Amino acid sequence: MSDTAQRTGRQAAQRPDSARVVITGLGVFSSIGIGAKEFTEGLRAGRSGVSPITAFDVTGYDRANGCEVRDFAPQEWITRGPAAELGRASQFSVVAARMAVRDAGMDEEELRERRVQISIGTTDGESRDLDHLAASWVSDGPEAFDPGLSRRLSADRLSASVAQELRLTDAECVTLATACSAGNYAIGHGFDALRMGDADIALCGGADAMCRKSFTAFYRLGTIAPDFCRPFDVDRQGILTGEGAGVVMMETLESALARGARIYAEVLGYGLSCDAHHPVSPEQSSIERCMRSALDDAGVAPEDVDLISAHGTGTRMNDVTESRAIRGVYEGRPPRTISLKSMLGHTMGAASALAAVACSLAITHGFIPPTINHRRTDPECEIDCVPNESVDADLRVVQNNGLAFAGNNAVVVLGKY
Repeated sequence: MSDTAQRTGRQAAQRPDSARVVITGLGVFSSIGIGAKEFTEGLRAGRSGVSPITAFDVTGYDRANGCEVRDFAPQEWITRGPAAELGRASQFSVVAARMAVRDAGMDEEELRERRVQISIGTTDGESRDLDHLAASWVSDGPEAFDPGLSRRLSADRLSASVAQELRLTDAECVTLATACSAGNYAIGHGFDALRMGDADIALCGGADAMCRKSFTAFYRLGTIAPDFCRPFDVDRQGILTGEGAGVVMMETLESALARGARIYAEVLGYGLSCDAHHPVSPEQSSIERCMRSALDDAGVAPEDVDLISAHGTGTRMNDVTESRAIRGVYEGRPPRTISLKSMLGHTMGAASALAAVACSLAITHGFIPPTINHRRTDPECEIDCVPNESVDADLRVVQNNGLAFAGNNAVVVLGKY
């Protein structure tokens, strides 16, 4: 066993099993794969989720690629009422939560006897429906609003609908709208509930659907790439918007061992920071503070970390600022640092949740997903982004970064159990 493994094992073992939190179920809907098996295959292969946008009319846009979830059939998962009563983002969160419970091997009757924390992060909520209502207002006035769409708008339905679908009566339902880091915020929220004894099970993650509002906002900012997202590449030209959901089922180690559950990874700790520095421009010292806070909470040193899943948007400013922050924390010797957005696009509030799923699978199966579409690393970034092809690796500790508008940052640290 390596020195890193010994250190990490000792630190985790110092906590009682009732205060150690593990991931036992994964739910994932993405443009490169649905479910843990297909998603793993997509990550290993460096699959691209890019295709022409079909979610809305792209007439007039000279850049119109995105990363949509194809062949999404929510009615196969949603059984308590018509799936059409939920907006697409709520559908994503519900089906990913049910998939995570099923993947964890927990009977839903047993789940109903537990105290459950449900935390779902999002950027846009049901803005896709809001797009349609706005168009209706412009064309026919507010009196023409579709009442069904109006009922679907509330963002709290992303979490409440999970409890409704799974018939959970002893559950706290929270929707966190901290934009692009919301998935990590949600995982941290559930982690705290479990280690403090306030919940027995946590279903946490993020969900967002492709919408015109966000695409147009990034388009007007000049940050939509013409073809592919190329994080850390000297020729990168911006993001591609995406959609999907990632939900993890977490429980204490004590609970997982008692029921003989499969363990994907252990949640070692997390950190948050909010600097309110600028609406869209990241602030290096705040990112560094967030990463150090996460490592401190996890009880690991920088040299213990084998991989960083970066926020890695593919924009000029984000990639350089995040790379400099990483090099600052890791004293110029960062571990391999990848960006899953090269494959998935920017899935907004689902981004760091999907990354948490990917990190858990990478730990379990012993590989590092690549940063695809890569040609030449920007000298200002100075990282090994594992270009274009995955590599085998024994991963003991993985850091998952989530950076959001207005300096809402969240970093989660996962470890091999």
